[in-house]
Amino acid sequence: MLVSEFDYALPAELIAQRPAPERTASRLLHVDARGALDDLLFADLPTLVDQRDTVVLNDTRVVKARLFGRKPSGGHVEVFVERILAPRDALALMRAGHAPKAGTEVLIGDARATVEGREGELYRVRFSEDIEPLLERHGTVPLPPYITHAPDAADAQRYQTVYAAQPGAVAAPTAGLHFDAAMLERVRLRGARLAKLTLHVGFGTFQPVRVDEVAAHRMHRERYRIPKSTMEAIGGRRVLAVGTTTLRALESAAATGASSGETDLFIYPGYEFQVVDRLLTNFHLPKSTLLMLVCAFAGRDTMLRAYRHAVEQRYRFFSYGDAMLIER
Repeated sequence: MLVSEFDYALPAELIAQRPAPERTASRLLHVDARGALDDLLFADLPTLVDQRDTVVLNDTRVVKARLFGRKPSGGHVEVFVERILAPRDALALMRAGHAPKAGTEVLIGDARATVEGREGELYRVRFSEDIEPLLERHGTVPLPPYITHAPDAADAQRYQTVYAAQPGAVAAPTAGLHFDAAMLERVRLRGARLAKLTLHVGFGTFQPVRVDEVAAHRMHRERYRIPKSTMEAIGGRRVLAVGTTTLRALESAAATGASSGETDLFIYPGYEFQVVDRLLTNFHLPKSTLLMLVCAFAGRDTMLRAYRHAVEQRYRFFSYGDAMLIER
């Protein structure tokens, strides 16, 4: 199976650069189990759920992971905190004129970050103070690379779900961005149960697939935790995962028997789903692992046809774009 089999043509103007005026104002493409397509509004979602459903949300919270600093010599350095390991220790991507070596210091405001070594593409960095408050003071919202404007106050609010609670993500679980409190209540009033888990989305979600053969790709690792109450809420019910991150956490737990840990689960056509019956998601990049995931969920031909339809109907794509509800 080749990566090139998961490609589609996307006009650049369909990549959403800003969110819809209101969270629930996006469009919704419904792909039913037979592959039929229905153009709806996200406001129609409650009519598509009922007392059979458990709707599972990822409550990770995006941290202001991108820091800009300088070396004592004056050179500029970008530090992108990918994972906080301890109050003052992190793994980070670093961009500088020359690759930083162990011992390199970066000045960030009144704090200091010291490179301790490499771990693959990432650097292990020790900060002179606790990282989380430092990010709040000096960090910026880590918008995806295809969003071209500098992060502003609107992004700080809208690139975050209304139910975000557990800090640790460097990218938003974007399917959840469409919900506001009133929409969640409408879903609940339809009889559906709401449940939560946490998967901290890593920067690897934006990394391109650099191999030709799908099976040769190796996924990045992400931390997840599923509470016992959520495991109980999905038992014997129709499970609607809000986002691919939620789906990966649920399927990882089913595959390993572990309700918490790290997952590098790579889902592509041929995967046998054990938990998730319905998936709410945004539109994904060509040749991406997330496009492969939805093709595994509903069939490659069906999904590529749905994507062609979305392009023809001028849906908005990617993180700030419109949504799909896909039936397995």
